[in-house]
Amino acid sequence: MAPSWNHPVATWLDPDTGAVLDHPQLMREVSLSQVLLLGETHDRYDIHRWQLHVCAAMRTCRNDIVIGFEMFPRRLQPVLDDWVAGKLDQQAFLEAAEWGKVWGFAADLYLPIFHFCREFGVPMLALNCYRELVTRVGKEGWDAIPVEERDGLTPAAPATPAYRRYLFDITGGGSPARRATSPEAPEFDRFVRAQQTWDRAFACNIARALSADEPALVIGIIGRGHLEYGHGTPFQLADLGVGRVTTLLPNDQPVVGPEAKGIARAMFRLRHPPQMK
Repeated sequence: MAPSWNHPVATWLDPDTGAVLDHPQLMREVSLSQVLLLGETHDRYDIHRWQLHVCAAMRTCRNDIVIGFEMFPRRLQPVLDDWVAGKLDQQAFLEAAEWGKVWGFAADLYLPIFHFCREFGVPMLALNCYRELVTRVGKEGWDAIPVEERDGLTPAAPATPAYRRYLFDITGGGSPARRATSPEAPEFDRFVRAQQTWDRAFACNIARALSADEPALVIGIIGRGHLEYGHGTPFQLADLGVGRVTTLLPNDQPVVGPEAKGIARAMFRLRHPPQMK
């Protein structure tokens, strides 16, 4: 039987070996990545605090970091630039960023990270595409979308069987309410294509930032379903030639089972039950 690991509060765990990792050593290690992906559950205040703490650690390790956000479509990049430059107050920023339209979660969840970027002059990067593109690719496929309407994206590398299984399981598996009866079912293709559009958008926009003459470490604030087990955005980054990618995830369970093997480089144990505010 594969082992399970105890995960003490306030520690980092390697889910592959069960080793408790030294925080300063791990932070130095991951700061050498090209991309650091910090997975989240969108409505968890404690997870966003954890993300902020890791971002602060990266800023301690090196001066050149950029923080990318799933929340913002690429067309809003000028608004993010103006916020970091101090040209907008908080309310004007949220209004110009169309927060209530582009993201369905409270701004308070993310404002500490936004203020961190502003106070330390850390560039913010819009990682998303326009929402209609996700719908169109899901329904019609990439080939039906003219290149000039792809929001600067290239088509996603095809989903692996393992990713299809992962998506099928986390969205309800064989629930009687769903049309798709297996990960391979054609009825599941539309959902997979839509999910991969987001995966590819985040990857393309990260890769674009890395094309600078002296690229910074790009930190991605992204939903964990796009990151776990090297699927999703890490897989699309590899397809784009970006190899030094690290994923870190939060965890609020006291025991990590064998199913977590390969889920991330490391997991950080938060308090349980989760602190929502």
